[in-house]
Amino acid sequence: MEHLSDELLIESYHKANELNLSPDFVLLIKKEIYNRGLSHLIKFSS
Repeated sequence: MEHLSDELLIESYHKANELNLSPDFVLLIKKEIYNRGLSHLIKFSS
């Protein structure tokens, strides 16, 4: 995931939630967002 831009990472998070993708996959995205210090840019659903 380190190859994704910050913007694409956030878009991926929103799209994964919209499509009800695997909770494990969404968690991976959330962890990367947190690791990059971007959590303030989105509202986590859980």
